[in-house]
Amino acid sequence: MTTTATSSDPQQQIEIRALDAPLGAEVIGLDLSQPLSTQDFARLHRAHLDHHVLVFRDQRITPEQQIAFSRRFGPLQIHVLHQFALPDHPEVLIVSNIVENGKPVGLGDAGHFWHSDLSYKEKPSLGSMLHAQELPAEGGDTLFANMHLAWDTLPEHLRRAVQGRSAEHTYLARYAELQSRSPWRPNLSAEQIAQVKPVVHPIVRTHPETGRKALFVSEHFTTRIVDLPEDESRALLAELFVHSVRDAFLYRHVWREHDMVFWDNRSLMHLAAGTPDHLRRRLYRTTIEGDAPF
Repeated sequence: MTTTATSSDPQQQIEIRALDAPLGAEVIGLDLSQPLSTQDFARLHRAHLDHHVLVFRDQRITPEQQIAFSRRFGPLQIHVLHQFALPDHPEVLIVSNIVENGKPVGLGDAGHFWHSDLSYKEKPSLGSMLHAQELPAEGGDTLFANMHLAWDTLPEHLRRAVQGRSAEHTYLARYAELQSRSPWRPNLSAEQIAQVKPVVHPIVRTHPETGRKALFVSEHFTTRIVDLPEDESRALLAELFVHSVRDAFLYRHVWREHDMVFWDNRSLMHLAAGTPDHLRRRLYRTTIEGDAPF
């Protein structure tokens, strides 16, 4: 499906083209370095709700412009690993495997496990924007899983098992495991640990803008199902994790120079497919605050 409309600025003609995938659309003809009309912003907002991922091609924008566009969707959240914030721009998390002067410049193993950004907060992320700065010649893809489809196709016995139940999410769930295998995870201060206390969210959440239901658990941050014995909780979560990432629910984004990708954390999980160690990758991420799941 392709729709075309002219914005109030006659130099920008925006085309929203659905991807050949279970989610996602490409936005063509939009220059985010230029003013965006209220009408065009409304179209982008609607497309984001409909497709869950928007791919903005060839965006030669500054971090300030990325921050400004992100803020049109809501307040921004600052990642607990402030060590990897862009200097003078704490709202921007550097996602990078680059090491300079013996120190990582960004979070190099971001997205190592399937997850929804900041599900470990009382108000998890509405969405995230990731803007490519430096891309490897191979690898570096990002996978997205449609959690609405995961819920819609959940076998009846699993639906009954999770209906009305909640699960605990914590940032520290696999932190020590990640820290043991790479240089990207610094020791957390007491203040940082206090920022990521465990929270409890419904396993099946309702999207606050569309009303659609989605599974809301992930292998990275979900630790247990509340009020279930440990063995039952572990077994049920394992079934949900496997079901959620079936090929029929996935879109793989192959990055191009200056891509910016905007995804809905209320509808999706995502995963970094990995980058060869000897190839440089650097992207800037902004994260928009959402609502308490219900």
